[in-house]
Amino acid sequence: MKNARKIVLVTLSALFIGAVFPYVNFALDQTYQQLKVIVDVLELIKDNYVEQIDPQKLVYGAAKGMVEELDDFSQFMEPDVYDRVKSDTEGEFGGIGIRVDTKDGWLTVVTPLPNTPAWRAQMLPGDKIIKIEGESTKDLIIDEAIKKLRGKPGTQVKITTAREAEDKNAEWITRDITITRELIKSENVKWRMLDAKTGYIKIVEFTGHVTENFDKAMAELKGKGMEALVLDLRYNPGGLLSAAVDISKVFMNGDKMIVYTKGRKPENYQEFRAGGSAAYERLPLVILMNRYSASASEIVAGAMQDNKRAVIIGERSFGKASVQSMIPLSDKSALRLTIAKYYTPNGKSIQHDAKNETGGITPDIAVKVSLETEKKLLQQGEELYFPGKDVKPGKDAKDEKTVKDDKAGKKSDAVADDVLERAVELLKAREVLGNLKPGK
Repeated sequence: MKNARKIVLVTLSALFIGAVFPYVNFALDQTYQQLKVIVDVLELIKDNYVEQIDPQKLVYGAAKGMVEELDDFSQFMEPDVYDRVKSDTEGEFGGIGIRVDTKDGWLTVVTPLPNTPAWRAQMLPGDKIIKIEGESTKDLIIDEAIKKLRGKPGTQVKITTAREAEDKNAEWITRDITITRELIKSENVKWRMLDAKTGYIKIVEFTGHVTENFDKAMAELKGKGMEALVLDLRYNPGGLLSAAVDISKVFMNGDKMIVYTKGRKPENYQEFRAGGSAAYERLPLVILMNRYSASASEIVAGAMQDNKRAVIIGERSFGKASVQSMIPLSDKSALRLTIAKYYTPNGKSIQHDAKNETGGITPDIAVKVSLETEKKLLQQGEELYFPGKDVKPGKDAKDEKTVKDDKAGKKSDAVADDVLERAVELLKAREVLGNLKPGK
């Protein structure tokens, strides 16, 4: 009898809600009908599938399937994966030496780190890692993929890569590689003087300590007579939003917009602005980007471009501008969900839209570089910064390398970095034009 009263009360409550809030009732009814399909499928599999299967596995599979319909960056993580993501705080690690991202559902190489196992295995930007230890990486959570690639130095990992052929209509070229892991230590900032007046800083990634290393680089270059700067963000996969904002503030002051986020909910709208004085507000600045520049690097470039603070040279960037929130669930699994997107000060969405061919940062001056030239430039970059064991990051090693080649009677077979050369030419032209005195 008590149960009957409860049912009546619940029914009356539902009728009352339906009468007062008909749209709420309709929405609830629609959601129930949609969820009923999942429940029906679950029950049919449990009762009729040829083999017995764990219902929890089916639930997790359904959750992953729902999230896969969203974007490349939203992810459902089972408890063990979420636990590993939370505890992954290593500063140095055993790995193969690549920076990766997800593109079209596949693990994609952003750049191999020079003088690492991946580099020696001739992996290149744009290569897709389609298998790790024989298992497909299609739609694999990026944190899980990275975990599979990392391991104790000296151990091996087998991977299969796919590279786009020169002929766009030909099939991708696949290759099986066995790589021995090493202890990977990466620099996040490198710098030198290009000439007597032009400084050069390459931000490899917006990771921890990047801001203090960047400040150190700027101070050292200023002490060497820097009057203009080339900021190289090519192959930079991004990193910390706070670092991108802090570095942007070095070049802009006042209340100028750097970036803002916007989602469906009002609370997901957030502005990030410059404030106070900027140490290098008037320093002539050119930024280099390519199709592998993503996330935080796009925020810096977009802020400088929209505020007319710098000229962008190179290729249209990657277009990764989604803001994720990590939401723990009741059974210790978790949902990483895209809740907002980044927008440049002028309101342009950075997020790549393949259907409409929008997103990313479009350079002011476009310069295309061939894959073969990219390969040689990556190698030259390593030789330039580390020509010998005694040469430290940040030291101007160009002259030392030239002297060594001259002494050995070698003729340099280096390829020209057209993007960097255009940047230097632009800064020199600006200086020359600034000294002109029309009408006198």
